[in-house]
Amino acid sequence: MHEILDVSLRSAAVYLFMVIAIRISGRKELSQLNTSDVVLILLISNAVQNAMVGPDTSLQGGLVAAAVLFLLNFLLKKLVFSNASIRGLLLQKPEILVHNGKKEAGTMRRLGITPEELEEAMREHGVEYLKDVKLAMFEIDGNISIISGDQNLKQTYYKRKRRHKSLSDL
Repeated sequence: MHEILDVSLRSAAVYLFMVIAIRISGRKELSQLNTSDVVLILLISNAVQNAMVGPDTSLQGGLVAAAVLFLLNFLLKKLVFSNASIRGLLLQKPEILVHNGKKEAGTMRRLGITPEELEEAMREHGVEYLKDVKLAMFEIDGNISIISGDQNLKQTYYKRKRRHKSLSDL
């Protein structure tokens, strides 16, 4: 029983560390992983495996570690959903990129969004000119939403495709 508690506490500590590290690193676009991000995740998982299970390399130890990670993830999602202050700490807010045809250059620079990327998002949304953009938002999941003043234009979904800041870039 002591081994199960030890694996559980180690796994919880690693999970909490990773949540905090990802939040501090400013990762908004976890759904858009590039090659270096995948390699980083694989290396981190290998690096923290022993920290979670310690000397217990049994099937039981691995299953306990996985169960604790799933449970903590479930509980954190419930907590974020039900508690606004926790949600504010862990989730970032959408950012305005364009308002009434005018770029928010400071915001774009801070977020690492190039003018070419904004133009690509506009084309994906069927908007040709910046002056036609009523509102462009950088969403918390890394997508760029564009609302035009033209009621006839179809609003579509645009997902960022460029390289994003990762933990290895810090």
